[in-house]
Amino acid sequence: MRIVLFLSFLCTPYLLLAQVSKTTHLIRYELVETYTKETLQQKWKEQGVPEAVAPVRYSIDVYEIIYKTKWHDGSTIKASGLYFVPTDSTTNEPMPMVCYHHGTQIKKERKVRLGGEQAICVGFAADGYLVARPDYIGLGKGEGRHLYHHVPTQSGASMDLLRAIKELNPRINVAQNDLLFATGYSQGGHVTMGFHKTIQEEYSEEFKITASAPMSGAYDLAGVQEETMFKEYSHPGYLPYLFFSFQEVYGFYDTISEILKAPYDTILPSLYEGKHSMNYINRLIPSVPIEVMRPEVVAEYLANDDFPFKKALKENSVHDWQPEQPMLLCYCQADEQVTYKNALIAYDKMKENGSDLVRIKHVNKHLGHEDCAMFAVMHTKMFFDSFRKGSKKGNAGPLGKRFLIGIGKASVAKKAKKRRRLSAQALAAQKAVASSEEEKNSQE
Repeated sequence: MRIVLFLSFLCTPYLLLAQVSKTTHLIRYELVETYTKETLQQKWKEQGVPEAVAPVRYSIDVYEIIYKTKWHDGSTIKASGLYFVPTDSTTNEPMPMVCYHHGTQIKKERKVRLGGEQAICVGFAADGYLVARPDYIGLGKGEGRHLYHHVPTQSGASMDLLRAIKELNPRINVAQNDLLFATGYSQGGHVTMGFHKTIQEEYSEEFKITASAPMSGAYDLAGVQEETMFKEYSHPGYLPYLFFSFQEVYGFYDTISEILKAPYDTILPSLYEGKHSMNYINRLIPSVPIEVMRPEVVAEYLANDDFPFKKALKENSVHDWQPEQPMLLCYCQADEQVTYKNALIAYDKMKENGSDLVRIKHVNKHLGHEDCAMFAVMHTKMFFDSFRKGSKKGNAGPLGKRFLIGIGKASVAKKAKKRRRLSAQALAAQKAVASSEEEKNSQE
């Protein structure tokens, strides 16, 4: 009997180690930044953000997390993300979790800073939310290349970060309650929609989403967003980013020259290795995105619904399903990067499919993609706050806050309209000069 007990004692650590290795996602973590309440209050003051709209109730610790996730072929790779943790709590009461999904990033490097979309994460955390921010596969300190708008790997990276955080929380004395929210802007809107859909359809026993708020995302990739491929577009670099990502997953071609015409078949591949900005790439390619592709490929794409790239766009569109938890769709009509029709199509489809838990918010008709973000986030936070206060389906938030936000929107919209007017005038002048020179040359 003693021998059996002794052998059992010896084996127990190895059995436990084997059991843990099957479920462990966390590889390592590091406290990389701390923001005090005083620092945040000063930052909000400098940016003209009223504390009535964005309360600062906590200081924040920011952790960088390296964790395990799955590559598109099922193999295990490393990914990274940030975790924003409110501190100064005297009660150590469990807090709600927000999984925030960032917009398009092509540079691999990600720094920690109090600006951009990380400031959105800080805004949530300063008011008592735990915030998980995945870098996605291939960005930050992760392995592989980023698979842009690929639903399975984007959703997997988010879920695996949440699993890693669940392992980390006891180590840093953090408690999470049952409220789980998901949101994101631009690409992050698409990620949020796919994340919510994936959890509902495949992981509902493990994760219980309280509510989501996709913002200005390209949900209908093969439909209304496809239109941007065939006309003048402010960000033509998005199309090759999509194409190279889907090529990695689906393997459309043997050589890139079968799809891309010269000189783009040689120019483009090196531009998408994580070292250049999207603005830099946009300047090097035609303003009509489809013009980087061979004419015969474009003709087949238009004529054949089974064209591989078109099928991939359909497979990764996320507008046609029936959410079973509350959702708020935010958009701006003047969005020049992601057509607002994505939100309308998704809303109509979800209603048609029988969902009565989807709300839609037209943030402003004059704000473009970048200006829209801050106000979409404010409406999202009020929506999430309503669940913390006991709402079951969510609401628009306090009238006073909405009034203050409306004042801010009106001011920014006025400036946006002026910028667009001046830009249109400058463009018209350039076209007039070009037309005049062309006429002069023809006469000679």
